[in-house]
Amino acid sequence: MSLIATHQPDAPIVLNGFKLSGHSHRVELFLELLGLPYEFRQVDLAGGEHKKPAFLAKNCFGQVPVIEDGATVIADSNAILIYLAQRYAPGRWLPQDPAGQAEVQRWLTVAAGLVAFGPAAARLVTLFRAQFDTQEVIARAHRLLAVMDGELAGRDWLVGSAPTLADVAVYTYVAHAPEGNVSLDDYPNVRAWLARVEALPGFVAMPVSKVGLRA
Repeated sequence: MSLIATHQPDAPIVLNGFKLSGHSHRVELFLELLGLPYEFRQVDLAGGEHKKPAFLAKNCFGQVPVIEDGATVIADSNAILIYLAQRYAPGRWLPQDPAGQAEVQRWLTVAAGLVAFGPAAARLVTLFRAQFDTQEVIARAHRLLAVMDGELAGRDWLVGSAPTLADVAVYTYVAHAPEGNVSLDDYPNVRAWLARVEALPGFVAMPVSKVGLRA
């Protein structure tokens, strides 16, 4: 079964994001995997654009990404993934059975929690000098990767037998974990999974930052 969108929007979707944000990238990646037309609009985070009234009208939390699909405005990367899947490729990226949907939701929660405060936070330290306890977030990242490596033993995808939103939501910050001094060397199943995601038709990578283990 094809994983691309079953129909197209009336006009290109506007993705308000930041090219070095993994949250923005997971939406950009999904738009590409779906084959949907879109315009990437870079938000000036350094200039505080995301905290100004015009942007806050789109997302009151002042965070990227935000998409504009005609008159529909959706904020939060995981919420955007669900919207795009249900709007443009129903039944293809989110299982239709309750148990499958629950499993995907489990990984969306991991993306918003353990991923965000593990490999993503470690990368924020090296890339943007974020004030986290470096050893704590690196250790948290390795605990997550160890669990993922076990989950991916003998299976290709995080949920079921085909790629889902779970894979899209978790991919970016795990792929870029070395930028936060988190090595992937001890996790062969995770590395194989990353390669499978990268082999999907339409895959687009987030720019590599020369920091951490990639310096």
